[in-house]
This record gives sequence, structure tokens and C-alpha cells, in this order.
Amino acid sequence: MKFITPYAVFLIPIAVGIIVQAIKFVLYSLKHGWDIRYAFTHGHMPSAHTAFAFSLVTSIGFYEGIHTGTFAVAIALAFLIIDDATRLRMTLGDQGKYLNMLIGQLNINEEQYPRLKERMGHKVSEVIVGAILGLLLTAIFISILS
Repeated sequence: MKFITPYAVFLIPIAVGIIVQAIKFVLYSLKHGWDIRYAFTHGHMPSAHTAFAFSLVTSIGFYEGIHTGTFAVAIALAFLIIDDATRLRMTLGDQGKYLNMLIGQLNINEEQYPRLKERMGHKVSEVIVGAILGLLLTAIFISILS
């Protein structure tokens, strides 16, 4: 395990992101049926983006220190990712919902204008669960590697 330690600061967040995305895939598949396309879906429980961002902040804080510029950049990046996951992509989903309603009301050919995805972002609860998973999984990986 000593050969992994120098790279743990970026390997741990990647592993955490993949694990949380796999958890999301299993939960979504149990609810909606098996479809491999769900493995790459955005939105829904839990937020893999948030888990990755919190894992990155945690691993940088542990390995580099919380008084470094790297840690400050990781915090800023985490805020941007979480803002994107909640506010910005939810707005895109709302626009998709309204455009789909408009196309339906105007009886426009749906082959020419296929339905847009209406769920792109995360609810606050999905972001919170993603953050908790990111912190917990990162702590587990750090303790295994220490």
C-alpha cells in the first residue's frame, strides 16, 4: 500500500466518486428497473459530484494541510460543483419541463423535437447524502492507507 500513498490525494476522490455513482446506479435501478444507461445518469440520490468534491477537500486537507492554497482551491471548487449540482442544473431541468409542456400543447411533431430530460440536478437531500458519503468513504480510505 505504500506505493499508493503518494497518489492518494487524487486516487481517493476518484474511487469515492466511482463508488457513489455505483450506489446511485443500484438505487435507481431498484426503483426504475435495470438499464445500463442509468450508470451515467445525472441527478438523483446520492450526488456523486458532491461526494467527489467533499472527498477531494477532505483528502487535500489531510495530506496537504488546511492552511495551503491547494486546500483553498479545493474548497472553492467544491462550492462551484455543489452550486452547479443544485441550482444551475435544476434550472435546466425546469426549462426542459416547460419546453416539453409547450411542445405537447402545440401538437408539434415529437420526432422532430424529442422530449428533453426534466431531471438534471439534485435536491438538497441528495447533495447532503453525497457529502456525507464523500466524507465517510474518504475517512475509511485514509485510515486503510495510514
